[in-house]
Amino acid sequence: MVSSGSGNVSIYAMEKCQQLGAKVVACSDSNGYIVDPDGINVKTVKQLKEVERKRISEYVKAHPNAKYHEGCNGIWTVKCDIALPNATQNEIDEKSAKKLVENGVWAVAEGANMPSTPEAIKIFLKNKVGFGPAKAANAGGVATSGLEMTQNSQRLSWTFEETDKYLNRIMKAIYKQSKDAAQEYGQPGNLVVGANIAGFSKVARAMLAHGIV
Repeated sequence: MVSSGSGNVSIYAMEKCQQLGAKVVACSDSNGYIVDPDGINVKTVKQLKEVERKRISEYVKAHPNAKYHEGCNGIWTVKCDIALPNATQNEIDEKSAKKLVENGVWAVAEGANMPSTPEAIKIFLKNKVGFGPAKAANAGGVATSGLEMTQNSQRLSWTFEETDKYLNRIMKAIYKQSKDAAQEYGQPGNLVVGANIAGFSKVARAMLAHGIV
């Protein structure tokens, strides 16, 4: 698995993927990216980025088998089964998408604000790559803020595990709604279409309930 970025979203995406059995082999920051054939050590990344506030290039000092490469866009040339663009808008363009497909990627899940260009998304969908759009991921981010407000209003302090459990349930529901909407409107498996339709339908129902339309 490859994850762009090494900020909060990327760090905890990598950690979650490792908990689920994935081997994370590469991550980046704005200067460049590291590839660790032994698997990225997330504890080291946390120490560098959250505590010492250093660049990801410092990772190779603690893990000599890893290699650092200048330039962050090159991360999408690394062979992987799953790619997680978690950094910036439009970081996966048409060329990068083609390279990922060529290297055998079978799933791309966005964790940033529209990190794949429209041309890149078309390539993923055309080649039957499982694609989780940013709109669905951002819905999860909004839900996380909602969970925080719920805790505050009830004067509660949930554990990490409790919060993770609630978010897991929310994300499964978002996936199901997107999948069902895509199926209903003749685009089975297209979560981009499904997330757009599901989101529009939710807003429309709320407007009708409040008598706006």
